[in-house]
Amino acid sequence: MAVQEKGILTWKSMEDIINARCGWAGTDELYIKYHDEEWGKPVTDDKTLFEFLVLESAQAGLAWITILRKREGYREAFHGFDVEKVAQMTPEDIDRLMQFDGIVKNRLKINSTVNNAKLFMVVQKEFGSFYQYALSFFPGRQPVVNNFKTLSQIPATSPESDAMSKDMKKRGFKFFGSTMCYAFFQAAGFVNDHVEGCFCKVNQAE
Repeated sequence: MAVQEKGILTWKSMEDIINARCGWAGTDELYIKYHDEEWGKPVTDDKTLFEFLVLESAQAGLAWITILRKREGYREAFHGFDVEKVAQMTPEDIDRLMQFDGIVKNRLKINSTVNNAKLFMVVQKEFGSFYQYALSFFPGRQPVVNNFKTLSQIPATSPESDAMSKDMKKRGFKFFGSTMCYAFFQAAGFVNDHVEGCFCKVNQAE
């Protein structure tokens, strides 16, 4: 099973492939659905990218499955991930969400979501879209498809995530270190880290 260390998903004591999938998906139905339908598949629309931005920042220090189980709560709390509405949320809204059981009730993370929404819109204006901004950190502006044979080969960071994290911190984004940026890249398909032998990797190669 996965081991959580300082919020980072590691691959200790985990099979590389389980039921023809990356071993980290295990047998949890929610994890399997996320693995099969979303993880590693390219996302180009900014609304979905903002959703992943919110969820990844919420995950810092926690297991990803915790956030997946609260995903609908986050959707309800943050206006269906409408970035403009989130950017307009008030201190009163934040106080209200601190009483809402559908999300992780961490004031710093809730505040950061509103802060990050405002900055997300600034990036959109500067680059045309957040998608184009994220792509700008990749050589040739192309997503990366890795060919790892084992889960232990999958890194926690990359030169691209280091660069994006550094730039995001400079812009004022919160809860987006290099590890979170790399997880964001994986989730949104800027990086495909399905291991060799996973049916998702096989299907995408055909």
